[in-house]
Amino acid sequence: MSPVYLDNNATTRTDPAVVEAMLPFFSEHFGNASSTHVFGEKVGEAVKAARKQLQALLGAAFDHEIIFTSGGTESDNAALVSALETQADLDAGRDEIITTKVEHQAILAVVAHLEKTRGIKVHQIGVDRQGRLDVDAYAAALGPRTAIASVMWANNETGTLFPVNELARMAHAAGALFHTDAVQAVGKVPLDLKSMEIDMLSLSGHKLHGPKGIGALYVKKGVKFKPLIRGGHQERGRRGGTENVPAIVGLGAAATLALQHLEDEGSRVKALRDRLEQGVLQQVPHTMRNGDETNRLPNTANIAFEYLDGEAVLMHLNRAGVATSTGSACTSGSTEPSHVLRAMDLPATALHGAIRFSLSRENTGADVDRVLEVLPDIVTKLRDMSPAWKNRQGEPAAPHA
Repeated sequence: MSPVYLDNNATTRTDPAVVEAMLPFFSEHFGNASSTHVFGEKVGEAVKAARKQLQALLGAAFDHEIIFTSGGTESDNAALVSALETQADLDAGRDEIITTKVEHQAILAVVAHLEKTRGIKVHQIGVDRQGRLDVDAYAAALGPRTAIASVMWANNETGTLFPVNELARMAHAAGALFHTDAVQAVGKVPLDLKSMEIDMLSLSGHKLHGPKGIGALYVKKGVKFKPLIRGGHQERGRRGGTENVPAIVGLGAAATLALQHLEDEGSRVKALRDRLEQGVLQQVPHTMRNGDETNRLPNTANIAFEYLDGEAVLMHLNRAGVATSTGSACTSGSTEPSHVLRAMDLPATALHGAIRFSLSRENTGADVDRVLEVLPDIVTKLRDMSPAWKNRQGEPAAPHA
């Protein structure tokens, strides 16, 4: 039986059509995009075309608002560091960052570094039991010292969506910039940045069936920007280094495909996700849904199994030919429970037992059937070996939050 892949929030399979678009730019069209001769001109045109393709997916007003990077992490770092420097040029008193307790490590690690090395004050805003932002606390943290607020568009573990445009308006009212890590949202939910107040947005190619090692940072026209990587004049002087042309072309092709499949992502994939989630909650006692039930990504289900170790469930699912995860691939192997689920104040009985199922347009009903076939028995067998579970039996099942 073919293995079932349900870890698409970690990475997606590169679409064969994307690979096909990339291949000529390794050997046939090999020139440097910055060169003015015929070998470079054709390659330069391909980079311009890819920028247009990404512009269409983002709903950006101008293609030059897009800076190609190595991925989401570089884009996040560039956005935050640039904001601090440009805002300091305008007002030396703006030395604070607002973010959330449930951000990806690409944000949390850099703000911790900036706090330690530059003395920046960081406000980390909490969430409720469903992973929804405490907007009142966010509003209270905004002030004359805020340089930038950075809030993810969609959480990578639970799929919970944040009201980023509203948060951007609030940041602007305080004179601050607003950035969103949209790595999980791009290609899964409709975007129309030209009608929004978002100043900067990060994305990554391998989350939308594009290649790894390529991403982009959207910088709205008029927003001052200072490069993180300095060197040549590439990307209008905003990101030095020879362009990774095959990957850029691949990202452009992936963006076009994502736009074509956006409706499918929001309907068919969501229906599969819901059938999987409902089946697990109905068939397996003492389970709970983590995240906002309605306002979340159409492909993501995070389910906690009480009195179990998620890594054990993961291992047995893998043996049964089902690939899932316990959360972010960037923290895989850590013995600490998810910082996202801790921030959501999950019960101690469930904190270590969460599994993230993340689907893509390549998944089918047969994949869901396979999970529902093997998962209940896996959970039963693991619980039979758990003294804590045996002591728990007979009590009411955990609520399906």
